[in-house]
Amino acid sequence: MNFEFFHDRRELEGFLRRNTYLNIYAIGDLDDFFWPRTCWFGHRSRGEIDSVALLYTGMELPTLIVMSEDISPERELLASITHLLPNPVYCHFSPGIETVLEKSHELEAHGEFRRMALLDSKALLKADCRNVVQLNMSDREELLDFYRTSYPENWFDPRMLETGQYFCIRQNGNIVSAGGIHVYSPEYRVGTLGNIATHTLYRGMGFGSAVTAMVCRSMMGTVDHIGLNVRADNPAAVSCYEKLGFRSVASFGEFMARHR
Repeated sequence: MNFEFFHDRRELEGFLRRNTYLNIYAIGDLDDFFWPRTCWFGHRSRGEIDSVALLYTGMELPTLIVMSEDISPERELLASITHLLPNPVYCHFSPGIETVLEKSHELEAHGEFRRMALLDSKALLKADCRNVVQLNMSDREELLDFYRTSYPENWFDPRMLETGQYFCIRQNGNIVSAGGIHVYSPEYRVGTLGNIATHTLYRGMGFGSAVTAMVCRSMMGTVDHIGLNVRADNPAAVSCYEKLGFRSVASFGEFMARHR
């Protein structure tokens, strides 16, 4: 397969909108805030895009996203760009796509995940968010300290605080629960939740639900679609999101890939 680099955001959006929730992260990355840190590979069949792979380089560890309901063209595309991938690269793959890299890479599985979409906002709008406050860039170091303690495996880009979509609950002046976005684009009308965590001593008190609800409420006036990723083996988190009106729409796997 002969791949090409895509630079036309309108054309990319047209392809990604075939399944907005499956591609919600990629659609958000079309925004000016994220676009300069992206690289888009793709292939056409009879003049029409049939597969797209996104390489996001905004974090210390590059992330490759290859997701589709029809994985055949995506597998062919991935096979054609394998030699161009950074080493290492963190991957989000629809089930079955990962096997393309087995000969060229060592794959370290990081679990099965669910893509969830906010499809019913009634419960979310009833949530008690009175103790939730907005964070800004002045809270950067405090939030980083909180994540180091409460969510050490978390990938957080402090630049996201610039979006105004990060919130927290404090007890005795300290952050005990916080959350925000991974992707947020009023231009493309999409947002995804991320970095939601509660200190171990304060779990089970509804703080995570309140923070999640507040982030969603904050975005609802500017976006039409809200999604998130959650580990499939975290039933407490899945249940929390379902109670707020989220529903599972797809599954995928995360992998660390290193050249052999």
